[in-house]
Amino acid sequence: MENTQTTPADEAAATVEPPEVQTRAGRVRGRWRDTTAPGSGPRGNPRSAAFLGIPFAEAPVGGLRFAAPVPKAPWQGVFDAAAFGATAQRGDPGVTLIPEPSVPGESTLTVNVYTPAVPGALEGPAGASTGSVTGDGLPVLVYIHGGGYVAGSPASPWYDGAAFNRDGVVTVTISYRLGFDGFGWIEDAPSNRGVRDWLLALEWVQQNIAAFGGDPARVTIAGQSAGGGAVLTLLGMEQAQHLFHGVYAISGALTDVSAARSEEFGRSLAAELGVAPTRAGLGALSEERVLEVQQKLTAFDGGGMGDIVENGLPLGPSVDGELILRPTRESFRAGIGSDKPLVLGATDDEFTMAMAGAGEAMAQMPADVLLGTVGVPENVRAEYLAANADVLAKGNPRLAGRVLTDRMFRVAVLRITADRGAAPTWVYRFSWPSGTFGFAEHCLDVPFFFDCLDGPAIEPLAGPNPPQALADEVHGAAVTFIAGGDPGWPRHGAEKIARVFDTPSRDEVDAYASVRPLLAAGR
Repeated sequence: MENTQTTPADEAAATVEPPEVQTRAGRVRGRWRDTTAPGSGPRGNPRSAAFLGIPFAEAPVGGLRFAAPVPKAPWQGVFDAAAFGATAQRGDPGVTLIPEPSVPGESTLTVNVYTPAVPGALEGPAGASTGSVTGDGLPVLVYIHGGGYVAGSPASPWYDGAAFNRDGVVTVTISYRLGFDGFGWIEDAPSNRGVRDWLLALEWVQQNIAAFGGDPARVTIAGQSAGGGAVLTLLGMEQAQHLFHGVYAISGALTDVSAARSEEFGRSLAAELGVAPTRAGLGALSEERVLEVQQKLTAFDGGGMGDIVENGLPLGPSVDGELILRPTRESFRAGIGSDKPLVLGATDDEFTMAMAGAGEAMAQMPADVLLGTVGVPENVRAEYLAANADVLAKGNPRLAGRVLTDRMFRVAVLRITADRGAAPTWVYRFSWPSGTFGFAEHCLDVPFFFDCLDGPAIEPLAGPNPPQALADEVHGAAVTFIAGGDPGWPRHGAEKIARVFDTPSRDEVDAYASVRPLLAAGR
């Protein structure tokens, strides 16, 4: 016989009114949930409210498909924000390092808000107070997902703001247009449509987050991989400076697609589709057909990876001279964003997994020849091998993976830090080796940042029993930075100190020393 016994907490949850908030466009209704999570951090907010799939813009379909985003028109009644909205990612993404499900539908420009404090709301289930806010409100984290600007989803269970809510941070995740719809060049369409989506979502946060208990004057933007590149792009944009107050870039690689390369790709895609590179020509085709050709033209192969290392991704934020006026590093050198604190870093072996199947082909290749095949100049190969002797001892595939990681991610950390000069900048390395792969691969640090080691699909990435104490450190540093603008270790100044997240973690002088030969070579 089925057990139908209920607890007092169950009964309270069933009778309490769901949380509602009045936004500029209309009223939204969310749901209460636990913020219970592992870790030794504070438990100030055992429950919070989730408001999912709130539209910040009209659906980008029909005449709006290749247009700049249009703010959502006001609605009547109460919008039910109990489930994720549609995602720009379509179909089954296959096996991914982070679980990022696709949600069908047209209204893809949405935000998800997780908050421990809804001003004026009733108490949560089981009598748990939502901690109504007075004064300036709580600090806010706005997270932009990764996926190479062509994939990814804000509906990932890893991006749930539960642990940040528990620790007093309002959390927002945003959806934006991906791939060609978001970033492709079209003759008569606005450029950088995905970037414009980020800007409008951040405007929405400025206008509405106080209603969810957040402080619009304390907004930190963060992201990983393409999301890390996104927040660095925003940090270098004059038009974005009023929208946030701090930046946390996780494995961020700047794209800065040149205007010429963006146009070349757009014309190639239109030609492959047999249409003019215009809104009318491309708009007459189905989303599925455009996506099919996009995937064909961006497929990774042996040559394609080399092109990406040298030139970056073909789809992503482009230097259009209108929205993005110059390459982001030039903006940093000009002082754009220098008043904003920045934390940035990378894992030690972001893309070493890409070399996993190349063991036999590389096994007998001399190390200096191998470095030449992945673009390391001859005059720095000996110095690079000496600086990475520990990696070389693990075999050529590990060496090739480290070079790929350094050129795509870790060199950028040092360059951006130098570009910002005396601006407040903190650097980290995530070095803890996955129990599955034996090294710190791409995406491994994300569940530590969100303190969600009990979440789904953790073991394939991290192995069994990843260290909760390390999640306490990584997540705790993020909370400290979001709340106060300092993550808790020395700035990356003259001594080039970085926090090395490992077991145990440590502060290390010149923690990226093994990368410097590539920096000196301009690679």
